[in-house]
Amino acid sequence: MATQTTTSADAFYKQLGRMYGTYTGGFIAFIILLAILEQFGVPNKVLGYLFVGFTIVVYAVIGVMTRTAQVSEYYVAGRRVPAFYNGMATGADWMSAASFVGMAGTLFLLGYDGIAWVLGWTGGFVLVSILIGPYLRKFGAYTVPDFLAFRFGGNFARILGVLVLVCCSFTYVTAQVYGTGLIASRFLGMPFELAVFAGLAGILLCSMLGGMRAVTWTQIAQYIVLIIAYLTPIVILSTNKFGIPIPELTYGQAIVEITAREGQMLKDGLATLCTAASCPAGSLKAHITPFINYSPLNFFGIIFCMMVGTASLPHILMRYFTTPSVREARQSVSWSLLFIFLLYFSAPAYAAFSKLEVYTNIIGRDVASLRPWLFTWGELGLIQICGKNAVNLDAAIAACKAIAGHPGVVRLQDFVINTDVIVLSTPEIAGLPYVISGLVAAGGLAAALSTADGLLLAIANALSHDVYYKMLDPNAPTVRRLTVARVLLFIVAVISAYLASTKPGDILAMVGWAFSLAMAGNFPALVMGIWWKRATATGAICGIIAGFGLCLFYLVCTRYFPGVGVKYFGMTSLLNPVTGAPVVDIVRAMALPNAMESWPTLAHPMANKVGWFNLNNINCGLLGMPLGFLVIYVVSLMGKEPSKEMQAFIDEIRKPRGRTVLEEKV
Repeated sequence: MATQTTTSADAFYKQLGRMYGTYTGGFIAFIILLAILEQFGVPNKVLGYLFVGFTIVVYAVIGVMTRTAQVSEYYVAGRRVPAFYNGMATGADWMSAASFVGMAGTLFLLGYDGIAWVLGWTGGFVLVSILIGPYLRKFGAYTVPDFLAFRFGGNFARILGVLVLVCCSFTYVTAQVYGTGLIASRFLGMPFELAVFAGLAGILLCSMLGGMRAVTWTQIAQYIVLIIAYLTPIVILSTNKFGIPIPELTYGQAIVEITAREGQMLKDGLATLCTAASCPAGSLKAHITPFINYSPLNFFGIIFCMMVGTASLPHILMRYFTTPSVREARQSVSWSLLFIFLLYFSAPAYAAFSKLEVYTNIIGRDVASLRPWLFTWGELGLIQICGKNAVNLDAAIAACKAIAGHPGVVRLQDFVINTDVIVLSTPEIAGLPYVISGLVAAGGLAAALSTADGLLLAIANALSHDVYYKMLDPNAPTVRRLTVARVLLFIVAVISAYLASTKPGDILAMVGWAFSLAMAGNFPALVMGIWWKRATATGAICGIIAGFGLCLFYLVCTRYFPGVGVKYFGMTSLLNPVTGAPVVDIVRAMALPNAMESWPTLAHPMANKVGWFNLNNINCGLLGMPLGFLVIYVVSLMGKEPSKEMQAFIDEIRKPRGRTVLEEKV
């Protein structure tokens, strides 16, 4: 029986190329079919249902077909995922809704300063390859807390690892569920609160039955969808405008046209120029000038925190537990970088073409001639015209007429668009067929679902494996372990969906916090645990508490009690441009009901200037991580060095070859 199972598995892996090649061809054929249906007059709403429904059904089918009752398959996909496919799955796991719909929007708004996010998020995988990923694979863990418990001797380190994991992952997954609700409500025409749970159903079908095995093969399918969806609009726009279907080569020309258009807008009184960090409504920022939105400290701080945070996020590190060997774990990091590069290298082009389309098709256009697509987003509170939600044409006209001396055309200060809508709305702004808009929505949904799957699995696995099995019931049979894992996954998913349905104002900002929290809580302990044999359990425990605790303290104080730091730490704050009152950050103000009406311009969620020493609280890892390293070093030197057996274990996990150190039970 075992031989038959092995033979069947070998045949499955040999067929992967043909299977996913057929899937890719079928998906492209599906797009062409919907394009034909659109030409025959099939309503847009029906096309939206077909796009979103088809992709979710495909993911669910993969989840059902790859269901498993084996522990190693559920937690680490049997450690048999080839490097190429693991790299693709990691790319999908990494490129969340924030990357897919938010990256181009960040560059659209921040210009040069937005590059900090691209550099940081991409560079983190270099650290994974060099410092952490292959060595955790050699160890043979199911989870990151597994390694911490073994290396640092007991359940105290395990509990701290679980705490850091949950704090980093829960708000992140809630934001992904929020993203699925946003996309589903827009393209399926259902209430947001219902759309959130509709997206949740797709997530659960992919992950509950097959765990990491199902999530891995689903994420590969999702990557194919999201990369096709991301590249298609800008390839079309590049071809239409410049005759070259490679947008990465033509977006420089698009920037030239943007610059010319901005000059004309200034001459026509449609905008004013601004080079300061705080600009009045209707002003153009000098996007090619660095440090307009961030100080040099915060700009380079974002790069560093996103880089180290990426190398510390548990759901990313888990992906390298699934490869057959240490060598393939390292190779899969290289493949991950390639697949992520395809999207990130295209994001600046997407931002440039989007801005050019906004300047061409919206700014300067008669208010009465605005196109219907704009009001669909306006109904969700994501687009404003003349300071009011653009719920319909009459509302937009009335809002502009209420402004004294308004010229009757859309000026830059009249048009406010949420940065997360830039990617999703670009096909409509450019007047492309609706099938392209549906394709982009399917891509955004794939990005949100893939990351949500990985995050939910990371949380549920930590709770079921590290808390239930390792601490509460070490003798639990396989069936009970997997049942507990699935029940916990369902509970965590429902809680996150409920929170997302309430549209909490803090979620978007807290996604950025996850990187600094992971950086402060995980990175020092993992690096010192792998690379310094003298690190002790007491040192690691104290380091995690100190680094993670300082980071969390800084976040809470600067976010919810900003006055605490004003007198003693030189804290600065943003002011509401209408009332003059200080606010904690723009994200919170933007998320409150009707708060957008008092904000003439829409700032990016991460442009948070509040912080002690003028340090953006997204960068709190700059405080927590060094403290963690220092405490681990000092406390370890004060105590007795680890046993000879533990030091030999550390030597063993650094060797690229040989058996897995921690042999797992099946």
